[in-house]
Amino acid sequence: MSKVKKGVYDFLRGSFLTDESAFRNWRIIIFVVVLLLIMISSAHKADKKVIKISELNKKKRELRAEYVDTGTILMRMKMESNIREKAKVRGLKPSLIPPKKIKVIIKE
Repeated sequence: MSKVKKGVYDFLRGSFLTDESAFRNWRIIIFVVVLLLIMISSAHKADKKVIKISELNKKKRELRAEYVDTGTILMRMKMESNIREKAKVRGLKPSLIPPKKIKVIIKE
């Protein structure tokens, strides 16, 4: 068997974990596994944040639409024609005599 084939065969059998230099190999493997766990954990946290941001943006759009609708309703309620109709229902009507301006002059 050639040296390359023997190396691949030994790797597939896992002999690099059981031979005399296995302690060094185990340290590297444990280090890589810890790094992988940290990477997976941070990826999950980033995904959760992206989902939360998406939900908050959706809620913001809904609240903005509600704000605009409420503003539109308020503007309609403040229109003079609307106020006249509601006043008419209560028996009020606009004055036929225009208001007069009163000027107060203070002399010292």
